[in-house]
Amino acid sequence: MKTQVAIIGAGPAGLLLGHLLRADGIEAIVIERQSPDYVLGRIRAGVLETVTTGLMTKLGIDGRMNAEGLIEAAFNLASNDRLIRIDITALTGKHVTVYGQTELTRDLMEAAEARDLPVVYEAKDLAIHDIEGAAPFVTFVKDGAAQRIEADFIAGCDGFHGPSRKAIPAAAVREYEREYPFGWLGILADVPPCHDELIYANTDAGFALASMRSRARSRYYIQVPLTDRIEDWSEDRLWDQLSARFDPLSRHGVTRGPALEMSIAPLRSYVFETMRHGRLFLAGDSAHIVPPTGAKGLNLAASDVAYLSDALIAHYASGDDAPLEAYQGKALARIWKAERFSWYLTKLMHRFPEDGAFEHRMQAAELDYVAGSQAMQTAIAENYVGLPL
Repeated sequence: MKTQVAIIGAGPAGLLLGHLLRADGIEAIVIERQSPDYVLGRIRAGVLETVTTGLMTKLGIDGRMNAEGLIEAAFNLASNDRLIRIDITALTGKHVTVYGQTELTRDLMEAAEARDLPVVYEAKDLAIHDIEGAAPFVTFVKDGAAQRIEADFIAGCDGFHGPSRKAIPAAAVREYEREYPFGWLGILADVPPCHDELIYANTDAGFALASMRSRARSRYYIQVPLTDRIEDWSEDRLWDQLSARFDPLSRHGVTRGPALEMSIAPLRSYVFETMRHGRLFLAGDSAHIVPPTGAKGLNLAASDVAYLSDALIAHYASGDDAPLEAYQGKALARIWKAERFSWYLTKLMHRFPEDGAFEHRMQAAELDYVAGSQAMQTAIAENYVGLPL
């Protein structure tokens, strides 16, 4: 089988790229190692920048997002019992949309057939070959039969643990990483949110986040040591912690309910700067991971895809390869700014085990400065809604 662009990974980055290429008449096929149910079972972020919602609108796959997504005009930083409201719409003229990554992925999946975008699921033993040559190809096993797809280009959108990044020779690799000494314990439940807007809280017990997926579904997180296991936490224990942290702050108080999902996620900052090698291009989590504090993971994937799709379209439309040559630099400029913002919020709102009274006072002073400075609130709002492409 032959195609123009072989896309590895059927998460939102790979599916978005496939749709954008097919909308411009470019042949593309998406290859995914897991099943559709597995892909949709990944419980991820739900705050979408206008870069992301704009791509969905451009593709005409925004109907359910527009009907069910929540417009978020502000969010809150909390320092113990004080809320600092960041009015992002008043400060920037923009907003973000709360719409779960799972739902966005489902929309892209369901629209694939109508756009004649083939997606191969459960492709086992997937491997990438000859990326430094003129005819790269992908091999995998589907239903017990060996398959090979030849392509002009390969796009690696297969996440942090996928094979795309590993296909790049070690001598060409440039990567940077910071692992954090804590994780986020999260619970998803069909209960109304405790507050009408998101709350990022810095408390004596550590970081906590009150967020939502809808007016009837809430997503909460608290900071926990990396040594904690999910077995250490009953639902009641977690609800007790959330009530203690958010009842004094929130408008409605924490409503308890059975968990749809509970998990502990480690936090890391990671950038793989070799986003192009030969005819292989990386996009999304295969090239970078951000702490979820800044809500940038999915949105960075979308901006990568916007740059890469434009570059591939230019190549096929006019033979202009300058955008392909510029892809890595353009993507990394935005990635590092998003990494900086996510690192800043993570450092500001969490209790690091090595920190003492001085560091805690510095956090309090910074939050007090944010509370009284429109310029600082504007800077935070600009980064939160997403820097321009």
